[in-house]
Amino acid sequence: MTTLYARELDHRALNEAIRGAGESVRITGCAGQRFIGAGMSGARIEIRGIPGNALGAYLNGAEITVEGNAQDAVGDTMNGGRIVVRGSIGDAAGYAMRGGEIFVRDNAGYRAGIHMKEYKEKIPVLVIGGRAGSFLGEYQAGGVIVVLGLHEDSRRIVGEFPCTGMHGGRMFLRGTCEGIAFPPQVTARAASREDTEAVRPYVETYAALFGKDARAILDAPFTVVTPDNANPYRRMYVEN
Repeated sequence: MTTLYARELDHRALNEAIRGAGESVRITGCAGQRFIGAGMSGARIEIRGIPGNALGAYLNGAEITVEGNAQDAVGDTMNGGRIVVRGSIGDAAGYAMRGGEIFVRDNAGYRAGIHMKEYKEKIPVLVIGGRAGSFLGEYQAGGVIVVLGLHEDSRRIVGEFPCTGMHGGRMFLRGTCEGIAFPPQVTARAASREDTEAVRPYVETYAALFGKDARAILDAPFTVVTPDNANPYRRMYVEN
C-alpha cells in the first residue's frame, strides 16, 4: 500500500498522486481536499483526516474508507463501488446516486439520498447508522435508503419533510416513526417479515463494517416507506 501525505496538496495534485499510486493507497493528513477519488474505478483508498466536498463523486467501482468524518456531497452521482465513513457526513450525501453503496457509521446532514435512481441491476444503497436531517430521500426515484437510529441523543431518526416528491425506491427507518409527517404521495407502514429479510443484508454489512450487533439492530421494528404508484411524480420520471 502506498501512503500519501495530503497536507500540502490541493485536490488536483492529490487525485493525480492517487492515480499514480497503484491499486491501494492510504492518504494521511487530509485537510478538506475536494473531489477525492472522483470518477475512479479499481482502486482502494483509505483516508485519515477529513475529506472535503464531493468525496467519491462519479465513483465508478473504487472503494473508499474514511477514518473519521466527511463533508458535503459524499458519493455525488456515484455509479458503482463503495464508500465507508467511520463517522458522520454533511449534507446531500448520495445526490443523484445511481449505483454502488455508501455506509455511514453515525449521522447524515440535510438532503441525503435526494434524486437517487436505479436502472436494471444497478440499485444504489445508502445506509446511515444514526439519524438523518431534513428532506431525506427528496425526489427519490430508486434505490434503497436505510436509517438505523443508533445515535445516542434524543433527536428523531429523521428531520422534517422526509420523502418529499419520492416516486421510486424504498426507505427503511428503524422504529415505529410515530410523529413523523410523511407526504401524501407515499405509504409508510410497519415492516413485514419479507421487508425485514430485504433489509437484513444491508444491516449485516453495516454491522460487520462497524463492529455492531446485527441481530440486536434487527430485533427492533422497522418502518418501510414506498411511493404511491398512482402519484404524478412517477408518471413524470419513469417510463411505463
